[in-house]
Amino acid sequence: MEMAGGSGSEDMFDSIVMADERFRGTGYREGFERGTRRGLRDGRLHGASHGAKLSTEISFYYGFGITWKCLLQQNTDAKSRKRLKALDALLSLIQNCPFDDPHSANLQEDVEKLRAKFRQVCSMLSVPTDFKDYTKTSGGTSF
Repeated sequence: MEMAGGSGSEDMFDSIVMADERFRGTGYREGFERGTRRGLRDGRLHGASHGAKLSTEISFYYGFGITWKCLLQQNTDAKSRKRLKALDALLSLIQNCPFDDPHSANLQEDVEKLRAKFRQVCSMLSVPTDFKDYTKTSGGTSF
């Protein structure tokens, strides 16, 4: 009889020890799932925010290029032709970049080329190159 009583207490002890393991495993799985969902949500928000900022920057460059091209088209001097050529190169970079593909391996490189071309065009036109001055948000911050 003692044997039966001893094995019963061992079973109870084992179930207590195993309950701790079960709870730990369940807690880990639930925490992992919650963390995954939150990470995906936060990642989407971060991506949307940075995508919007990049879109604002690119759109500004495009509007800048089109506006200056319209202003300079009537001029026929060599300096204006050189400026128009640089503006055409800027607009071509914008139109040929795969901005609709966020997984593009060359996206960062293409954006850097675009920024460099924008700085070159600004230098040729003798205008400030600080894009951030143009993109101040209502809160007074910029990107």
